[in-house]
Amino acid sequence: MIAETPLHPIGHEIPALRADIDPLTGLGNARCLRQTVIDLAKERASDPAPFTIGLANIDGFKPINDLFGPAAGDEILCQVAYRLQACAPEGATIIRSENDEFAFVLPLVFERKGAEKIGQMLKEVLSAPFDLGDRHVRLSASFGFAVYPFAGEVFDDLLKSADTALYRSKRRGRGQITVYSQEIAQEMKRATQLEQALRNAIIANEVDVHFQPIVDLRNDAVVGFEALARWCDADLGYVSPAVFVPLAEERGFIDSLAEVLLRKAAHAALSWPKELFLSFNLSSAQLMDPATSRRLLSIISQIGLDPRRLELEITETAVMADADIAQKIVSELRAAGVRVSLDDFGTGQSSLGRLRDFSFDKVKIDRAFVSRISADRASEHIIKAIVSMCEGLELEVVAEGIEDFSEALKLKALGCGLGQGYFYGKPADAVATMRYLADRYRDLPGQPDRA
Repeated sequence: MIAETPLHPIGHEIPALRADIDPLTGLGNARCLRQTVIDLAKERASDPAPFTIGLANIDGFKPINDLFGPAAGDEILCQVAYRLQACAPEGATIIRSENDEFAFVLPLVFERKGAEKIGQMLKEVLSAPFDLGDRHVRLSASFGFAVYPFAGEVFDDLLKSADTALYRSKRRGRGQITVYSQEIAQEMKRATQLEQALRNAIIANEVDVHFQPIVDLRNDAVVGFEALARWCDADLGYVSPAVFVPLAEERGFIDSLAEVLLRKAAHAALSWPKELFLSFNLSSAQLMDPATSRRLLSIISQIGLDPRRLELEITETAVMADADIAQKIVSELRAAGVRVSLDDFGTGQSSLGRLRDFSFDKVKIDRAFVSRISADRASEHIIKAIVSMCEGLELEVVAEGIEDFSEALKLKALGCGLGQGYFYGKPADAVATMRYLADRYRDLPGQPDRA
């Protein structure tokens, strides 16, 4: 861990003697950024040599602030400022532009590769643990760079380009680095159009839920359904959930999308036989929000769904984003009776550590192993080992992506308890799901007596 001294003791803020100084960190502020860039551009007016401005945003800062309090948040911001100043390249100006965002003016960085190199160095510096007294916190940062004059000849255009690059980095995940280009600008424009269409679809209740059956492999009986988001826009056509769900996370309205989906799914589940459970996916962003458990429990309470019929799926990657907050959310949900499963098991990092640290009820084997089980002995042995391990840990096992009879037969022979995939049923809307159930149950509400 990097040893560091904050710029000043927390609770004793620097007097705002100058309008261009950030009182918390002592760095320049947004006004300073503007003037520094304008002055540098004037210096190079006769010989317009390029220079670079960059933006860095601390990933996941808000949940840390919410969990540990604003004083801890201020401490982290001061430590970030100290690190950036300590490793700033020659001639650079470091600025706290707003909240958890920092900026830097790099007079001696002239092109994309140089900017990427600086970004990688800063990323590594900020990845070391931050010291908060009795605890250490790990954070990451996303970066966006813009090179003058190619990305803008006036300050506002240059800053907008850097912001566009930063936004693209955040879309791609934590700790990403992007240097602005025209291609990136077009990509972000399309993403903005898609965002507006999705926001409108949420308001209009046009995002739908489909359900895929999960079966007991011992007797092929349906035991529950996984809820899967579906969206077909009048102008855009079918939009994959792999596109619009991450977009909602990145743009900060995943809670609105999740609420619409969970309400629809829970309402549909009320019409199913009471022994069937509803499986619902939680996003990475939701697992970094301490209010998630309260929000989800409130929704199913309003709908009237027994929390013991709800199962929430989380991925290893989502858990790793902020393990402390994720663990708190999982504990609160399980205390209310909600079951929690670890999704895509075997494809993330530290799988065994997550099983040890978290109280999961179920593990879902990723389809990457299931799809090769008939032809690849390594995949077969991996699944066999997972099943054996989960038996010892008293965890249920679900095999995802079962496509044909041979895969199902293999999994049964290996002792896998549950399964889902196209072999047992494709995702279908609520009406089709009720028809699917009507073929298997005689006492569904609204079904005629077939005795």
